[in-house]
Amino acid sequence: MDGSKPLRRDAERNRQRILAAANALVAEVGLDVTHNDIARAAEVGVGTVYRRFPDRQELIDELFDQRVDRIIALVEASLLIEDPWSGLCAFIAGNLELQAGDKGLKDLMAGDGRTTDLAKRAQRRIGPAVRELVRRAHASGQLRPDVGVGDFPLVQEMVGAVLEHSRRIDPDLWRRALALVLDGYRGRRPAAGAAAGRPRPTPGPRIEQVLERPPR
Repeated sequence: MDGSKPLRRDAERNRQRILAAANALVAEVGLDVTHNDIARAAEVGVGTVYRRFPDRQELIDELFDQRVDRIIALVEASLLIEDPWSGLCAFIAGNLELQAGDKGLKDLMAGDGRTTDLAKRAQRRIGPAVRELVRRAHASGQLRPDVGVGDFPLVQEMVGAVLEHSRRIDPDLWRRALALVLDGYRGRRPAAGAAAGRPRPTPGPRIEQVLERPPR
C-alpha cells in the first residue's frame, strides 16, 4: 500500500481549511490578514499555512479569482436583461452589494495598492462586458452621451465611501447614494412602465446621524 496517499489527503484537507478560513477573514477585515490570523481561524499550525502558501500573494490571488468569477457571472446576467438601463443598474448595484458584504473585495475593486496587479487582471476580464452594458445604454438613449465607461469607477469610489462610513448609521444607506448618482447619469426618461428595475432613493439620514462621531 502506498503510504503517501493519506498524507496527500491530509494536506488537501488542510489546504481547504486554510482557504475557507482565509476567505472568511478577508471578507470580514479586508487584506490586513496575516499567516498567524489564518492559522488561528483554520485551527492549524502557522507552519502548515506557510507550507501550503509560502507566498501570501499566491493565497490572495486564489481567493480573489473566485470573487472575480462572481462579478463575471453578475455582469453576464445583467447583459441578459432586455432593458439596457435596468441591466446597467443591476450590474452596478449587484457589484456594490457584493462589496458591502466583503471588505476584501471592496479593497480589490477600489485599487488597493497591495492588489494592483490583481485588480488589473480583474478589470481585463470584467471590462469588455461592462463596456457592452454602457454601449447598450448609450444606444437606447438612457445613458447621458457625455457619460462614459470611465465614469463608472467614480460611482464605485463615491458610493463605496458612503458604504464604508455609513455602516454605523444604516448599512443600506449606500443604496440611496447609488440611486441619486445614477439619476444624474441618466439620459432621457424611460417610457411608462420601463423604470421598474431602476434603483429608487430610500429616505435620507438625519443630519445628526451623519455628523455624529463614531465611538472610539
